[in-house]
Amino acid sequence: MLLRMRYSVPADPARRPERHRRHLFGRRKGPKLSARQLQLRETLLPQLLLNPRKDRDPREYFANPVDDVWLEVGYGGGEHLLWQAKEHPNVGMIGAEPYVSGTAKLLSKLGTERVTNVRLYEDDARDIIDVLPDDSIGRFFILFPDPWHKTRHHKRRFIQNEMLDQIARILKPGAEFRFASDDAGYVAFALERLMAHAAFIWTALGPADWNTRPADWPPTRYETKELHGPPAFLRFVRTARTAP
Repeated sequence: MLLRMRYSVPADPARRPERHRRHLFGRRKGPKLSARQLQLRETLLPQLLLNPRKDRDPREYFANPVDDVWLEVGYGGGEHLLWQAKEHPNVGMIGAEPYVSGTAKLLSKLGTERVTNVRLYEDDARDIIDVLPDDSIGRFFILFPDPWHKTRHHKRRFIQNEMLDQIARILKPGAEFRFASDDAGYVAFALERLMAHAAFIWTALGPADWNTRPADWPPTRYETKELHGPPAFLRFVRTARTAP
């Protein structure tokens, strides 16, 4: 995932340096879209696009009433997002994915499905997370994110202490945080930070709990490629909030 680097403007020393967020996602564009995909971007996508607004109850983003809202960051081709939306019609599914070809694949599926509980965002997921109210999300997914293998790129990984603070803020007490990766280095990196964070409790009781994909966790197109090794499936629960 790409992030904008911070830089200063030397031409005007009196001006406060303009700061940009480092990108956490990779490329935006892939193969040329088909005529059908281009048509869906023109007709269907505008109906599904989400416009994040500060402190707005995320249930209000959906035309039909929903009981809860789940957020998936980096939905790829949308296989998991669509499955969860169909299995849980009373849950609003928000997906953030800047890769245009991924959204095109999802739109092709949504074009033949009667699904009303999906909303999409084609930019940085932090735009959504930053404006969500406290205790407003019932489940959070980040599945097979870019591992950014090189040590100097680890700062681009989505799982960082500051990000976990924000995710903990928007999750309801008892809500579930799901993370999956086929990169052993990223799994260790994520586990170290999640287990050190007071807001999250790992639900695993034994190796089968992270080596076996749960029944309600459908495979993604990326997972089936298994590019780096066997995937790990991590589930954490948001702890109850303590009184100040």
